[in-house]
Amino acid sequence: MNHTLPQLSDIRDAAFTQALQHKIDTKTKPLGSLGRLETLALSIGQILGSASPVLKDPQMVVFAGDHGLVARGVSAFPQDVSWQMVENFLAGGAAVSVFSRANGIALTVVDCGVAHDFLAGLPAGTQRPGLLVRKVPGGEKGTADSSVQAAMTDAQCQQALQNGMDIVKGLPGNALLLGEMGIGNTSAASLLLSRLAGLDIEVCTGAGTGLDAPAVQRKTTVLRGVLARHSDAKAPLEALAALGGFEIATMVGAVMQAAHERRVVVVDGFIATSAVLVAHALQPLVLQRCVFAHRSGERGHEFMLQYLGVQALLDLGLRLGEGSGGALAWPLLQSACAMLREMASFESAGVSEKAAVDQSVGV
Repeated sequence: MNHTLPQLSDIRDAAFTQALQHKIDTKTKPLGSLGRLETLALSIGQILGSASPVLKDPQMVVFAGDHGLVARGVSAFPQDVSWQMVENFLAGGAAVSVFSRANGIALTVVDCGVAHDFLAGLPAGTQRPGLLVRKVPGGEKGTADSSVQAAMTDAQCQQALQNGMDIVKGLPGNALLLGEMGIGNTSAASLLLSRLAGLDIEVCTGAGTGLDAPAVQRKTTVLRGVLARHSDAKAPLEALAALGGFEIATMVGAVMQAAHERRVVVVDGFIATSAVLVAHALQPLVLQRCVFAHRSGERGHEFMLQYLGVQALLDLGLRLGEGSGGALAWPLLQSACAMLREMASFESAGVSEKAAVDQSVGV
């Protein structure tokens, strides 16, 4: 399957990176003493191409979709929770709604294929504030049951990717925070991790929304069967179509477009990282534009992060999804930029730097 995703360039210009690192190193502090905040500042400066970066109009986009595989009992919650939670997002009552509001982050929910009509009873052409309906033709109620057939057709997968790209093109600002909602989507993420990272499905499968140990075993057995049925779906987009969800596929398109536009992409937990996993398999340079907000309590997330060779900012035992971890990590990104812009250098503050020690003399 081919799709004209934007080609990414290498943004790590050696001379600019050296100048940016020098600026960080000469701030009024011992060398390296701000630890990983310094690494974060360097990364954001590289993405935005600025030694005095400003994060503008951050956009939290929650991609929502349903999964046919839920019929096989892979989730502790019924499918109706997907649309009920979308209503909760729109009403401002969900965790991601609260955390986004607290941090000045705009929130948009995208119906990528939720088994519900959010515009029912409204006059034709009516828009609901904060909601984008971007259902894929034939996938209005979510993906097919991947234990029986491919979750989506190639054409549906391509349309979802295009929808994600188009959504980002229409958003202001220079930072995209990824959120998601979809009962059953930890199963899709586990399947993608197993296929793309070559890990056994048992390693990739966790409790999701709260399954007990026997239920996790049953879920693992179902997922093993799904992988066997689609054993030929090895290429990234083939795996995405066979195993993924519409919300994950739409997120892949959004990630690629945001990366192309050199927006800072703030990645939440297990499901959001599965979209980056697919994007990385297509174009590894996507990781240069990503900040990984936190390490989820969901079992497979640590393996995803290890496979991608990245380190998350926070480790709070979160496993809610929605983009909640991205919103919580946002103040760290703001602080990293403020440090670059506003913190004095030794020279500007008239502070003496660490004295050079003469190594030839005994001290």
